[in-house]
Amino acid sequence: MQIEYTGRQVTISKALRGMADEGIERITKILGRTTSAHVVLTAEKYRQMAEVTVKTRLQTILGASESTSLETALKEALDRAENQAIRYKERVRDGKRKPKGEKHAEEPELARSRRPGTPVAAAEKPETKAVSNGKGKAKPVLPVTVHSFPARVPIPEPHVVRSSDSVALRPMTLEEAVKEAEFRDRDVFVFRDPEGTVMVLHRKRDGKMELIEAP
Repeated sequence: MQIEYTGRQVTISKALRGMADEGIERITKILGRTTSAHVVLTAEKYRQMAEVTVKTRLQTILGASESTSLETALKEALDRAENQAIRYKERVRDGKRKPKGEKHAEEPELARSRRPGTPVAAAEKPETKAVSNGKGKAKPVLPVTVHSFPARVPIPEPHVVRSSDSVALRPMTLEEAVKEAEFRDRDVFVFRDPEGTVMVLHRKRDGKMELIEAP
């Protein structure tokens, strides 16, 4: 696989190339077949930025970082891209393990006793008693099993955690929002486009990003 390098106001040294080649090789081993890889290094006055993009046939892995040195930014970007590759591989593996037809597990049958405190075995094997009718003949009396059900099923209280890291504070384009969601490592990301429309990015189990536009 050929790796493309782009340096913006910076000359990419052999050490940086070697670090990027080694990191992308690890990512390729995780993903399997990859189509292309692109490394972008940018140097500004007080900012050193690195962006690593690895593409497969079905998924695009993006890792970005910013630091005071290019070596640190590139290392962090490679680590983030590698973590995304591991999560994507786990999602694909879990999806293959679960059959499509098995969506709901069968509920086991519950055995209930006649009265509270009565053992289940005793309820399953009731004793048959005979009652005399006064003429010397006895008629068998069959027991009646009464089932008791709870009047109300308890509903567990949901655990809600507030997160401000999944919301963009400034308007941005769709491409910027995708990169920002990857940079923040979020499966759900809320933002506004330049026209002020609320948009939601949602990463599905297969790794694809789904765009939801608020009405």
